[in-house]
Amino acid sequence: MSPQTAPATMTADEAAAFAEQVFDRARQGDADMLGRLLASGLPANLRNHKGDTLLMLASYHGHHDAVRVLLAHGADPLIANDNGQLPIAGAAFKGDLAMIRLLLEHGVPVDAAAQDGRTALMLAAMFNRGEILDYLLAQGADPARQDARGATALMAAQTMGAVDAAARLQALAG
Repeated sequence: MSPQTAPATMTADEAAAFAEQVFDRARQGDADMLGRLLASGLPANLRNHKGDTLLMLASYHGHHDAVRVLLAHGADPLIANDNGQLPIAGAAFKGDLAMIRLLLEHGVPVDAAAQDGRTALMLAAMFNRGEILDYLLAQGADPARQDARGATALMAAQTMGAVDAAARLQALAG
């Protein structure tokens, strides 16, 4: 059964299979199909067994058009998955500056963090993503902000051996 032909009544197994197909559409970035499903009543904040929303999957896999469709249908970019990760943090981890820009343009706070307190700036620092680091700082990201364990972006960069990011953040601190 394809996502566009889901019957109004289905068994639990059919519903689970349908849901998995919908999550696959998000992973694959099928913006048109997601738009049709959302217009037909699919919840924009549907979550899978790992707590990933459709928005988390589309953003993590770099599908900008799908993310735009999901946001336009009310998907909440501040819902963390079961690992405590937000879409903006996933974009920083993946090094997707365009996705970070898109999320910020749609109202995501630059220092948004889930339970672990890690911001996109911290992840950019950890993985030595200089262009993202500079962009987030220019957008007002707080380099002194601490995660749940008390670590700053500078500490995260130092811990991960991200020399360039650590030097950039050290210069700001000094």
